[in-house]
Amino acid sequence: MKRIFTFWRLFALAVLGVAIYAATTTDAVEVGRPGPHVARFDVSGLITADPARDALLKDLAEDASVAGVMIRIDSPGGTVAGSEALYEAIRKIAVAKPVVAQMEEVAASGGYIAAIAADHIVARGNTLTGSIGVVKQEVDVRGLMDRLGVTISERRSDIYKARPSPFSATPPEVDAWEEELMADAYQWFRGLVGERRALSDAALDEAANGRAFSGRQALERGLIDDIGGPDEALSWLVSQGVPSDLPVRQAEVEREGESLLGKLLGLHLSEFDAMTAQLKRLTFGPRFYSILQ
Repeated sequence: MKRIFTFWRLFALAVLGVAIYAATTTDAVEVGRPGPHVARFDVSGLITADPARDALLKDLAEDASVAGVMIRIDSPGGTVAGSEALYEAIRKIAVAKPVVAQMEEVAASGGYIAAIAADHIVARGNTLTGSIGVVKQEVDVRGLMDRLGVTISERRSDIYKARPSPFSATPPEVDAWEEELMADAYQWFRGLVGERRALSDAALDEAANGRAFSGRQALERGLIDDIGGPDEALSWLVSQGVPSDLPVRQAEVEREGESLLGKLLGLHLSEFDAMTAQLKRLTFGPRFYSILQ
C-alpha cells in the first residue's frame, strides 16, 4: 500500500508539473477559435521533412482570417533538405502577410534558416543562434567488429555507392566527392544568410563560420533585428498594420497516432518515427546535417 501511495503521489506531481509547464509557456495563446487573429506556429526539436507541417503553413498563407504569423523557434537545427522545405513554406506566408520570428532557447543552424525566412527576427539576449554551416557525421564500427571477430562483406556497383559505410574505410575519391557535397550545401546556406540579412564580404565571413552566438552578439552582427520576446514580436506585427487587439492563436499540426505519453510530453508517434529514421541515416548512409554540435 505504501508503494502504491508513493506511485500515485509521484504520478500526480508529474501531471501537475506538466500542467504548470504548459500553463506558463502558452503566452496567453488561444487554440482553435475562428475569426481574425495572429497565428503562432512553433518550430521545435529536430527539423526534418514534414509534409503535414508544410500543409499547415500553406493553409496559414491562404487563410484570410490570419492577419499575421509569429514563428516561435526553439530548435538546434535538422536536415538540410528539411530546413529548406520549412524555409520555403514560411517564405510563401510572407508573400501574403507579415511574418515575425521569435527565438527562444536556441534557434541555430536549421533553426536559424527558419528564422531568416521571416521578415523580422526577435531573439532573447541569451538565445543561442547562428551556427551557420553544415556537418557530416558517420559511424566507424570496424574496431568493434574486429574485437567481436565479425567480418562484413560489401559489394558495390560503383565505388561511390552506399558511402560512407560504418564497416569499411572511405576511399579518397569518395572523401573528395563528399567534400563537394558539403561545400554545395554550405554555399547555399551562406548565400541565403547573405541575401536575407544583407550581409557580404567580411561581415558575412565573420557571421557564417559555424560559430554560435548569443542574441546580443547576433544583433551586433546583423543576424537578428531586435532583443525581446513575444511582446516585441507582436509589436512589430502591429507596426506592419496588424490590428493590436487581435488574439494570438496557436496553429497546430494534426497528427494521427498520438499516444498518452505523447500528450503528456508534447510528442507524437510520427516524431518518434522521424527521430528513429534520423538515427538510421546518421549511422548507415551519407547524409548532411545542419545541426548545432
